[in-house]
Amino acid sequence: MENIPNILAERYASAPMKDIWSPRGRVVLERDFWIAVMAAQRECGLDIPEEAIASYEQVKEQVDLVSIEKRERKLLHDVKARIEEFNALAGHEHIHKGLTSRDLTENIEQLQVYRSLNLVLVKVVAAIIALGRRADEFRDLLITARTHNAPAQPTTMGKRLAMFGQELLLALGQFERLIANYTVRGLKGAVGTQVDLLTLFGGDSDKVSAVEQKIVENLGLPKVMRNVGQVYPRSLDFEVVSALYRLSGAPGSFAKSLRLMAGQEIASEGFAEEQVGSSAMPHKMNSRNCERINGLRLILNGCLTMTAGLVGDQWNEGDVSCSAVRRVALPDSFFAVDGLFETFLTVLGQMEVFPAVIEKENKKYLPFLAVTTILMEAVKSGAGREAAHAAIREHAIAVTGDLRSGRISENDLLDRLAADKRLGLSMEAMQAILKGGHSLSGSAPAQVDIFLKEVSELSKRYPEAAQYHPQGLI
Repeated sequence: MENIPNILAERYASAPMKDIWSPRGRVVLERDFWIAVMAAQRECGLDIPEEAIASYEQVKEQVDLVSIEKRERKLLHDVKARIEEFNALAGHEHIHKGLTSRDLTENIEQLQVYRSLNLVLVKVVAAIIALGRRADEFRDLLITARTHNAPAQPTTMGKRLAMFGQELLLALGQFERLIANYTVRGLKGAVGTQVDLLTLFGGDSDKVSAVEQKIVENLGLPKVMRNVGQVYPRSLDFEVVSALYRLSGAPGSFAKSLRLMAGQEIASEGFAEEQVGSSAMPHKMNSRNCERINGLRLILNGCLTMTAGLVGDQWNEGDVSCSAVRRVALPDSFFAVDGLFETFLTVLGQMEVFPAVIEKENKKYLPFLAVTTILMEAVKSGAGREAAHAAIREHAIAVTGDLRSGRISENDLLDRLAADKRLGLSMEAMQAILKGGHSLSGSAPAQVDIFLKEVSELSKRYPEAAQYHPQGLI
């Protein structure tokens, strides 16, 4: 039978993320878990021969997915199939004592989630550091800021990048808290009462607690749930995917903005030497990576919708209605966010900015962009604010209409404002405002500096992120 690949994993996710969620990787994790449980049970007094544990250890890497599938087709139970396969390889029957299927699957899935969260964390921090690097580079480059996609006031390219960095910093704070407080189900048995483990240990609850704590520590997870049924609350899955979706917000807005800037030819995501933009139009240089970021974010949105549907939908101590959804939503959300940040880092590394085109745009719009400063100067000179506002609005709309119709070829807004006595400002005063163009960007450069301080502190906390380089994209 032909194997149908997961496109998200094959095309977008990094090798380490694929390793965590691969069928073979999961089987090895499960076997490590069983071995850890046996070791802990033996240490707490259960009669499990040391040589049996050694036998399981010797064969744990011998993963035959075809053989496991054949067993599952006969048994119609995935965990039982993997138990029988591992026992046959080791020549013993000591794994899974006192456990139910969910003791295995819930903990392994949570381990996959936790390890994936930590992989994503490094890439998020790396992206913030990369944003800081580019924000510093363009700290003072004056550009036309746009609200509602219309020219508004001057800002700097560095400030625009720091703006996206600020959003990502906020999302990172929530993400760090999620990782620090991530709670695993632990060994709770079929309905959460641990009765089978208690039976194995003659009712000794201290030994049962010791085994569970050893396993949680072995998994490297922060906390363990105390009151849970057969499954852990699916609201935790929703919280995880929600955090991933929030992380995608800043890259998504950045990508959309860069696509708009590319359309105005003031910036580009970069273009490889042999890259082809179109099979029909050789001149095209598309923003394919930014489009990919926006597309992967939409997939995350779909995963969020799926996991939201599982919240508050669990029957009693547990059921499997969530199984198919989680098998899709959990790995796919991590494949999507992983590919998104790999792509985001690539774009941040190779994006280009074109100062000559920016200067041309600034020259065209600067008289309009300066009107709020002119308004404030007019008020300082004694003009009524609303009267001055009405005068500037009247002339600005007239100039815009004349430019669009071709009646004038140069923006003469300043001439018209200087001639209007309602403002009480001379041409020299208004030209002085324009000549100090960089002062029109207000606190933008200083705000970039504040962002760079936060980035510097983050780099010290996560030195591995500062050294991270994205994988090559296709």
